[in-house]
Amino acid sequence: MKEKVLSNKKKGMFVLLLTILVYLAAIAGCIVGGFMVDAGKPPVLLIICIVWLTIGWVPLCGLKVLKPQEALVLTLFGKYVGSLKGEGFYFVNPFCTSVNPAAKTHLNQSGDVDSSHKKTALSLTIGSDAANLEGGSKKVSLKIMTLNNNRQKINDCLGNPVEIGIAVMWRVVDTAKAVFNVDNYKEYLSLQCDSALRNVVRLYPYDVAPNVDTTGDGIADEGSLRGSSEVVAARIRDEIQQKVGEAGLEIIEARITYLAYAPEIATVMLQRQQASAIIDARKMIVDGAVGMVEMALERLSENDVVELDEERKAAMVSNLLVVLCGNRDAQPIVNSGSLY
Repeated sequence: MKEKVLSNKKKGMFVLLLTILVYLAAIAGCIVGGFMVDAGKPPVLLIICIVWLTIGWVPLCGLKVLKPQEALVLTLFGKYVGSLKGEGFYFVNPFCTSVNPAAKTHLNQSGDVDSSHKKTALSLTIGSDAANLEGGSKKVSLKIMTLNNNRQKINDCLGNPVEIGIAVMWRVVDTAKAVFNVDNYKEYLSLQCDSALRNVVRLYPYDVAPNVDTTGDGIADEGSLRGSSEVVAARIRDEIQQKVGEAGLEIIEARITYLAYAPEIATVMLQRQQASAIIDARKMIVDGAVGMVEMALERLSENDVVELDEERKAAMVSNLLVVLCGNRDAQPIVNSGSLY
């Protein structure tokens, strides 16, 4: 389905004024025709004016008002005739009907406003179509919208369950494809977002892990959901765009809004992170302590402060390492006797 934009239909004001003038003329014709009937003349003028007053409102059904970044997809007896795009006052065939199967679909996104509370009883507004009398607008929004899908629980490449949520910025670029190529383009987009999110997340570990290839080139890398969020979001956006292109939608951006381990393993993973942090800290402490012991022995030897045999050096190294690597402050023991 190829989109056809009707760009020569901005004649709404002219048709409205013309219809009003013809109505005024018909009212005047009824008055004049009444006098003519009283005078014994044929009631032709009176009949014509009454018929016009009865059916003259039909052209008003072809008046359409669009605000900026709105569109209408029109069909005539089931055939697609074109789309109206851009703000303006339009006049189209009064028998055309607007189509938007996603008009009453309300997702967790911007632009979805429940119109059920706006129903009015038989109120006719110029520029609205018959669907407005039922409380639902058939206009297609061309604005940039944000879809905030529900959080999903997905296993990463290591099998750990994680909870992740994304926000997708999108808009309609082809109204004909959006309306006719898919049953409901909003629901279709939501499902494709869920599918793309699962396909991409399962390729990455939550945190950096050894021997994991996230790019598909056969070489292990340091990609992760937590550390490569920009790359992951870009891959999610590209995959969604491949799926929704036939629906006339453009994906502008995708962002990760929530990322955490699933509750059932969150506590264990936190303990694992804490243990890893403690080990790294201990390694740093030991490296520093060994350097300080080496420096102490070298300084004592260079300055001839004291001569220590191998046994005494080992005892000194042991004591210094205990003092430097201990969790508590050392309690010194003063030796009042001979060193030997």
